[in-house]
Amino acid sequence: MTEFIAPPCKEKISILYQDEDILLINKPSGLLSLSGKNPLNKDSVHFRLVQDFPTATLVHRLDFGTSGIMLVALNKSINGLLTKQFQDKTIIKNYHATLYGHVSKELEDSALINAAIAKDIDNFPFMKICADTGKAALSEIEVIERTHLQVLDDGKSNLTPVTKVRFKPITGRTHQLRIHSQYIGHPILGCDLYCNKDSQALAPRLLLHASYLCFIHPVTLEPLEINCEVPF
Repeated sequence: MTEFIAPPCKEKISILYQDEDILLINKPSGLLSLSGKNPLNKDSVHFRLVQDFPTATLVHRLDFGTSGIMLVALNKSINGLLTKQFQDKTIIKNYHATLYGHVSKELEDSALINAAIAKDIDNFPFMKICADTGKAALSEIEVIERTHLQVLDDGKSNLTPVTKVRFKPITGRTHQLRIHSQYIGHPILGCDLYCNKDSQALAPRLLLHASYLCFIHPVTLEPLEINCEVPF
């Protein structure tokens, strides 16, 4: 596969919270978290932030197409303390997504998706569900609304079933929410990797948004919660 070249992202990063030690930002969809080796992929969350915050380091990343909350450390010691919280799995993250089709009524309230994920060594950069070689991957899913999208097809208006959901990843595997959505038969709209012939074309972007984050502030030691409005 040829190296991905990111198209220009005109949307700006917005700051949701700021103090001397951390930033909480809203990352736009279509922006890399870190700059790539190719100079054409220089623009990124980190590249933009260090223009105003030279010591800023990313504690975690969001995929290119995913929007929403990212936690940024403003010095090395804070980065280490926050990284430990991620490693200890004490940080709570929620995502909102819109899935293709109407999710089964069995998921009316909430359910747990338990499907191990492994690298697909024959099909980079894809991951795959593999019980034998994969690492444990757990995602809580809660149905918010089963609704429809109005889609024009050959000049005719059709209603396509979709489901709005809230995800809470228990583990943090690469592409976890996207591949788990495909695994249950309902890929995320706009996803270019884990999709069916219709789901990718139904949205101009990946409809996945990091909407909530809760962690312990590494200096005040108080819980800090942040919400970020879902843009779709």
